[in-house]
Amino acid sequence: MSLGQHLIELRKRLFLAAAGILVGAVIGWFQADFVLDQLRAPITQIMEAQSRNAQINYPDMTSAFDLKLKIAFYVGLIISSPVWLYQIFAFLVPGLTRKEKAYTFGFFFSAIPLFLAGCAAGWFVLPHVVELLTSFAPAQDAALINAQSYFDFVLKLVLAIGIAFVLPVFIVLLNFTGVVSAQSIIKSWRIAILVIVLFTAIATPAADVVSMFMLAIPMVVLYFAAYGVAWLHDRRAAKRARSLEQELAL
Repeated sequence: MSLGQHLIELRKRLFLAAAGILVGAVIGWFQADFVLDQLRAPITQIMEAQSRNAQINYPDMTSAFDLKLKIAFYVGLIISSPVWLYQIFAFLVPGLTRKEKAYTFGFFFSAIPLFLAGCAAGWFVLPHVVELLTSFAPAQDAALINAQSYFDFVLKLVLAIGIAFVLPVFIVLLNFTGVVSAQSIIKSWRIAILVIVLFTAIATPAADVVSMFMLAIPMVVLYFAAYGVAWLHDRRAAKRARSLEQELAL
């Protein structure tokens, strides 16, 4: 394809991706109230657990409308993810070699489920985080939580943990491309566990530390699973290299 044809193809893919996101955002608009109810659930738990007045606050006249638009956009982005992800791959795959295609599709089909699992884990520990952070306020004071700030906080927490769950896939990808070896991965296991524990302690400051370990344990398991995959790959690569040397020697 010429440069002009590539640009036409890119425009087509971008248009289809944008159309998918737009349709998803329309659906998200009608689901925004449901999402708000789910976001309000931890605030209700605060009222019951701390016996205080706690509610989501809209400080400006347009705050509620702006928040609903933001929720609709993010819901649409999630709903339409198969569409725009496919458009990205459909544009990139024709220019890849067969080996690069195998790595790319392997990364895609393993990273998406892990990312969604991480987001679900972040959503699961959210009530504990909200309860702990609001407990620092004096008991006689009300907790009036800014709606926009609260949504941004939830989004960052969920996305951060979702991305953390995908990191082992990057480790495997780096191993397959020859950047890191399985031996170097296992040598760094102490540092990896320390980083994982620190990350989960920061992301989930729950007083009973249960939430921290509920996130840390699967992340540690994923790290060692990444090492196992890398070890198998290095073993096969070494075996192929020995076979090639024997053939050349003959």
